Amino acid sequence: MNFNLVKAVLFDFDGTLADSMWMWDDIDIEYLGSRGIALPDTLQKEIEGMSFSETAIYFKETFHLDDSLEEIKADWNRMAMDKYIHEVPLKTGVLEFLQLLKSDGIRMGIATSNSRELVDAALESLVIQDFFQTVTIGCEVAAGKPSPDIYLKVAERLQVRPEECLVFEDVPAGILAGKRAGMPVIAVQDNFSDSMTEEKKELADMYINDYNEMIRLWKGGRTRQKQ
Repeated sequence: MNFNLVKAVLFDFDGTLADSMWMWDDIDIEYLGSRGIALPDTLQKEIEGMSFSETAIYFKETFHLDDSLEEIKADWNRMAMDKYIHEVPLKTGVLEFLQLLKSDGIRMGIATSNSRELVDAALESLVIQDFFQTVTIGCEVAAGKPSPDIYLKVAERLQVRPEECLVFEDVPAGILAGKRAGMPVIAVQDNFSDSMTEEKKELADMYINDYNEMIRLWKGGRTRQKQ
């Protein structure tokens, strides 16, 4: 992979930049449990990549909820907000990698299926909001991941061609979204998706265990190609 061709780096948020995927299982269990519904084993795979609004529609239709879509999303925002502010850390090496990209003049954007309220609060709590020129949520495009819409929208906002972007993702639906947008994709290890590791490796152009590994690859790759 030729890192010298990269003008912009695009990140998913949950499970890619932030170690936060664990909490959504807890929230789903609590949310459905309060309505007397057991968490289906297949739920996370079914909703993988969906936007916040698409997920609310899925819940309402699948579990026959009386709540409106706005009420469902408001409940999730309320349940998740405190966890994002007080319990969710950055993944290993993220801050150092963002600093490296900034020093190299690389533009950065986020393409997330999360809600605007939650991702903005999390970015502020983690003190990384200033690294990103744009934050795009799935509800802003026609279809969520694995559709390429959100990554194409981020590239458009950053004013770069898709082939000049590099995507970081943690789940197969997100990897497919980046690939379908015509962008190289690096898969990131996440405990939540460990069972999907082989699928992630097959779909992505590269797989990393953490961003310290990526820092070494980035520095080494760019040095080798400039020689």
